[in-house]
Amino acid sequence: MTELNYTHDAAAQSWIETGNSAGCDFPIQNLPFTVFRRVGGSEKSRCGVAIGDQILDLAALSLLSTLEGLSADAVRACCNPQLNDFFAMGPAAWRALRHTLFDLLHRDADDATRQQLQTCLVPQAQAEHSLPARIGDYTDFYTSIHHATNIGRLFRPKDPLTANFHWIPLAYHGRASSVGISGQQVRRPLGQVLPAGASVPTYGRCSQLDYELELGIFIGTGNAQGEAIPLGEVEDHVFGICLLNDWSARDIQAWESAPLGPFLAKNFATTISHWVVTMEALAPYRQPWLRGNDAPQPLPYLEHPRNRSQGAIDIQLEVWLETERHRRDGALAQRLSRTSFRHQYWTVAQMVAHHTIGGCNLQSGDLLGSGTISGPGPEEAGALMELSQAGCRLLTLDNGEKRGFLDDGDAIVFKGWCEKPGFARIGFGELRGQISET
Repeated sequence: MTELNYTHDAAAQSWIETGNSAGCDFPIQNLPFTVFRRVGGSEKSRCGVAIGDQILDLAALSLLSTLEGLSADAVRACCNPQLNDFFAMGPAAWRALRHTLFDLLHRDADDATRQQLQTCLVPQAQAEHSLPARIGDYTDFYTSIHHATNIGRLFRPKDPLTANFHWIPLAYHGRASSVGISGQQVRRPLGQVLPAGASVPTYGRCSQLDYELELGIFIGTGNAQGEAIPLGEVEDHVFGICLLNDWSARDIQAWESAPLGPFLAKNFATTISHWVVTMEALAPYRQPWLRGNDAPQPLPYLEHPRNRSQGAIDIQLEVWLETERHRRDGALAQRLSRTSFRHQYWTVAQMVAHHTIGGCNLQSGDLLGSGTISGPGPEEAGALMELSQAGCRLLTLDNGEKRGFLDDGDAIVFKGWCEKPGFARIGFGELRGQISET
């Protein structure tokens, strides 16, 4: 796991003044990666890094003679329209480039450096984004004990958790082809539903469309087939984290999930944010991963001292709902919940280690979903399924509208950030997806 270094210094500032603004998601301590191009332009997509309200165009930077050695090799890999080649270079290259960019963007950089880099800056308002990586495979986990308990109580009040939840980071194989970027328009899916009291299913459009608040975990370097990644080495294989919305058709899911799990209820859309925050940037916000003495302890392959001491990450998360009426009235969206990733029952390292223990070969650019992130309080639920008790307890919004599940035209916005005394606040930007009305 990444040790703290000079790039985490809270006093460090950039010569790009918007990166020093209070509450800014993208100060110099962050430097998250994206893939973008200018809106309306004919240029190819390329990799970039956020600083303040700007994007540092890494393809443009590669044409300058500013970088050398491993950093120069790394920035050349970022000229591509996906980050996969850069991911595959491994942690030494990730660190070298991030540290070099930190130095170039630091307030102490000389005038010549500033003048050169000015030509590589693109305002974020003028950029359109595409998926950060070519996602070969997508696996979605189920790792929040609070979410699992809340959902389980709806169907099994006396025994909400399955017996294996305490022992395995549960997951299913998702659909990589339907992963989209923030701003995605999501069409309400069709499928089979078994109405209450019926013995024969019906076919039609989903009426219980939901979101799931998750994080996306991008694999940096993979492993050979048949060779597991030990828990203590996992974070040499994980590049970074983004926001992820695992859209869910609850009525379809209820009928199709036995015995093999969700299919059409999950494969129609998954939305991720523009920005991938590196594991190095997240180092100050690590926390001990706690498992009570009265709970089953992990099997040896899921146990490691570093995972115990700093396996959890305190990423603050919020869900906001913007209805069509909000937009029509010029009203602000309404916050539905707030929680933290630190509550997750299984860590990122345990998810990856378990994924590979049977010999599964992960590849650069593979995406893992953390599973719905819910905290211990009722206001920390990561899905409408929990907040509305499967639609039985409607939420009344500030404008008088009611929701059990999502309506056409509704937009869901996720926000994420980390903050801690003595360190700079860093953010993930926002993730937005809207239900199409057709």
